[in-house]
Amino acid sequence: MKMSILFSLCIFAFPGFSQGRVVGVDEAGFAECNEFFYGETPPEGFTESFHVKICQQYNKEPRFATLYSTEDKTPLYSAFKYTKAAQRGKESWLVEPQIDDPGNDLEEMVHEAVAVGSVNNLGANQALTTDYVDSGYERGQLNPSSLNEDDFQLATYTLTNAVPMTPSLSESWHKDVENIVEQALAPHCENGARLYLVAGAVPSSLRVKDKVSIPEFLWLAACCDAPEVWSVGFLKRPSGENSIEDLSVQELEKQLPSGAHLFKSNCGGGSQSQEKMEAILQTINQIQSEESIVQTTAGRVGWHKREESSLLKRVAGIIAAPFTKLLRIIGYVLVEVVRYTCYFLWYVVKQLSNTAMGGLYSLWNGVVSYGKEIGTVLVNIPRDVAKVAANIIMGFVRIFQNTLSLIYRILSVPIGLFLHILAFPLDTLCAVPIVLKDMAAGVGGTCSLIVDATAAMMSGFYYIATHLGKKFVPKLSSDD
Repeated sequence: MKMSILFSLCIFAFPGFSQGRVVGVDEAGFAECNEFFYGETPPEGFTESFHVKICQQYNKEPRFATLYSTEDKTPLYSAFKYTKAAQRGKESWLVEPQIDDPGNDLEEMVHEAVAVGSVNNLGANQALTTDYVDSGYERGQLNPSSLNEDDFQLATYTLTNAVPMTPSLSESWHKDVENIVEQALAPHCENGARLYLVAGAVPSSLRVKDKVSIPEFLWLAACCDAPEVWSVGFLKRPSGENSIEDLSVQELEKQLPSGAHLFKSNCGGGSQSQEKMEAILQTINQIQSEESIVQTTAGRVGWHKREESSLLKRVAGIIAAPFTKLLRIIGYVLVEVVRYTCYFLWYVVKQLSNTAMGGLYSLWNGVVSYGKEIGTVLVNIPRDVAKVAANIIMGFVRIFQNTLSLIYRILSVPIGLFLHILAFPLDTLCAVPIVLKDMAAGVGGTCSLIVDATAAMMSGFYYIATHLGKKFVPKLSSDD
């Protein structure tokens, strides 16, 4: 029972309903979140390799876009559209798993309690809640939750939308942006329906806990494309917490990294309405004047009250300080115990579910393999029977063929002998004329050979005699 209650507390305390998509560096734009940029074109000039594009989503719907610096552990800017001013809801801060672990299958932004057991190198590339604890800085939203409502507001509570701000700067920034957008900008742009906003921070070399960069200054740029085109920029420095400077977008871009261009075609180029700009700036000056008067009056009244109660506060502070610190320590320890208990429970549940799923998967594979083998055997039975029957028939055919061949060979021996015996007299009689003919031809040939030999001898003797006669007879005649 205690474990189920604690697990329910973990689910209630660490909701993970928000979704985010880390867009590839090589991809053009911010995917589904391009709609939050004027002309669906993100700002130019932010091209460092450690800049990560994030399409911030909640309940599977895009809510705003963020360019995040993994080196500074802070967002460079968040682009959003004004929905409706609302009271700030309960804070429930989330982290983006894919920034630290790109291969992680968690596509949803989740609380650190969920991410600890499943995300590798958590906090290597992004800020965590623990980075702000006892630092003197708050998680200040670039896209203020007070300018959003419902799911849009809940989506702003992500650490990828927060930079370190002192409590007073955070309160002043949210109040200034809320008043300027709600009272000066939205009324001159179809109540914010055609208003594109980009809020950013320029990192400095100062760091919170040597990790998270403290912004050098904050800025806001607005572009309206209907019914009349206009744009305006604002700059707020930590040294001037109670004031915000208005300037043109072009002047603001000069304060940003070299080559920065916030809006496509400078938000309409040279076709901006000067009358509209004058009306907007007049409203802004009026807002700042009213805030200055309120702050001055509140300062005077507060001074008198502070003088009267300063001594009492000091005494009470000295007495209460140890108890306050003790309560803070106890609270911190309890929170950490609950949190790490939730980590453990989440890890155990995850391991059990993975083991169960692995067993079911192995069982399913075994059943499928067994069924497959049985099916293969059943399918092969008719084929094997047919092969055996065909082999038997072929055996009988060969036996019959060999039997006929043997019978033929046995019968052919006496029949052949009998036929040869019968044919012998006929062959003998038929051979007599041929033999006689050959004998006659032999005798005739012999006689012809004798005659030819005799004639050749006679011819030779004649030749010799003639030759000798020619050789000796003339000599005898000449001697006489």
